[in-house]
Amino acid sequence: MIIRNIESKIRLATFISLGSFILCLCVVATVSFFAYGYVRDSRKSIYILDPSGTPVMAKQTDVQLNRAAEYRAHIARFHSLFFSLVPDDKFIEYQMKQAMYMIDESGALQYNNLKEKGFFTSILSSSAVLTMRTDSISLDEKSMYFRFYGTQKIDRRSSTITRSLITEGYLKDLETRSDNNPHAVLITRWKTLENRDILTTEKNAFQ
Repeated sequence: MIIRNIESKIRLATFISLGSFILCLCVVATVSFFAYGYVRDSRKSIYILDPSGTPVMAKQTDVQLNRAAEYRAHIARFHSLFFSLVPDDKFIEYQMKQAMYMIDESGALQYNNLKEKGFFTSILSSSAVLTMRTDSISLDEKSMYFRFYGTQKIDRRSSTITRSLITEGYLKDLETRSDNNPHAVLITRWKTLENRDILTTEKNAFQ
């Protein structure tokens, strides 16, 4: 009778221990789940400083929700840097340096080709001011392919030339953002499909 009671107590203690262990696992799993959700949500909240220096909470949105807009902004920004120039060698050097942070070696290849052809020298010698306007950007997020349509205006002392520019390339996501590449995107396999004059306006010699 005593042995039977001891066996029952051992069995009961075993069940209680096992039940307590399983309950602890459930509690830990539940706490971990809610803690992960809290951390994930907190990462979407950032604080910015208003002009008075007071921190104000701002809510981040899911990166993928605005990714297409970021892709287009990156593409437009690159083309503006690469094709909007003034007759100042330091400014041209700065523009090209900033543009190269946004593209792979295909950008450096086109830059070197233009340099060898004397394109930048002609800007300095003719005091030309180049401006680039983005007309539209066709984007296929699935293949990460884009086509850029823009209008470039070259304003010289004697004339103003308007050019149609069409380029294409692919996009590659980067792991981190930086001051030089805030969208964390890299343009790859970039090439010019069209760059032709569509209008030439002569200026009055007395202007």
